[in-house]
Amino acid sequence: MVGGKGTRLRPLTVHTPKPMVPAAGVPFLTHQLARARAAGVEHIVLATSYLAEVFEPYFGDGAALGLHIEYVTEEEPLGTGGAIRNVASRLHSGPDEPVLIFNGDILTGLDIRALVRTHETTGADVSLHLTKVTDPRAYGLVPTDDTGRVLAFLEKPQTPEEIVTDQINAGAYVFRRSVIDTIPAGRVVSVERETFPGLLTAGAHLQGMVDSTYWLDLGTPAAFVRGSADLVLGRAPSPAVPGRCGDRLVLPTATVAPDAKLAGGTVVGEGAFVAEGARVFGSTILPGAVIEPGAVITDSLIGTRARVGEHTVLTGTVIGDGAVVGPRNELREGARVWCDATIPAGALRFSSDQ
Repeated sequence: MVGGKGTRLRPLTVHTPKPMVPAAGVPFLTHQLARARAAGVEHIVLATSYLAEVFEPYFGDGAALGLHIEYVTEEEPLGTGGAIRNVASRLHSGPDEPVLIFNGDILTGLDIRALVRTHETTGADVSLHLTKVTDPRAYGLVPTDDTGRVLAFLEKPQTPEEIVTDQINAGAYVFRRSVIDTIPAGRVVSVERETFPGLLTAGAHLQGMVDSTYWLDLGTPAAFVRGSADLVLGRAPSPAVPGRCGDRLVLPTATVAPDAKLAGGTVVGEGAFVAEGARVFGSTILPGAVIEPGAVITDSLIGTRARVGEHTVLTGTVIGDGAVVGPRNELREGARVWCDATIPAGALRFSSDQ
């Protein structure tokens, strides 16, 4: 499912759909597709909507990844359940065979084969990847019994009484093929709020499998930057990282000055330039961006063809495509500079300029 607008990630998603924003040097979706292929998946259907025209020119028929990829575009967004139903005609599985479904914004070390085995051995109608989190308030809780059978779906609880488990819906499912045909066609359907609770009410068997390996929802800029760094550092597994895991990943056509310092899983994209004396930690520099001398960038993402001026300091910041941040600025956590914006020299600071 790759149709979302990625509004929480803007301005990264102004020109690029969320699954196509580069993480560790390639569009994030590449990592998901490569992990699916490594688990034995051969046929992929991408459910697209927002900026749908971007996907096929990049992935084509999927042959380069050892896959057969098809594309289905929603004319109007149909929600998570509606997106699943909308691709039903392209699925090759028989009525009782499994269909794997992934949210297009989750970075995970999930054992995909184990999830399918759980689905088959328990005879479930739907199986869900569950993970445990410290603060579950932003997620959908999924309590289970001692056998892993799902008991309820509790969307984004807020009071202590509502938080009955630390298990959350981790965004990967196995459906019995025939179950997909029961989802209403041609309208907005939420799989979390409508399909799953409805199946439970109808007596269907929904099975949870807790897999507490690496898991990260890439919905916010800070999470996306962290996910990219974790891929480079080898903390998050992916066969699609274009190079050896380590402290930094510099794409072949990028240029980095000999005395520039890159660390913490930093990525320097194709055609980007990092000048002398610059220090970049745990950040993503997208293709064609320019980092001028002495700039200090931490936990930030610099958009395609953006420019960061001399001795500018960025921490936890997103710079949109084509934006220019002039010399001697200082931007801190949560700042987002929109695409093609220009910030003059010394215009924004959080501390004295002395």
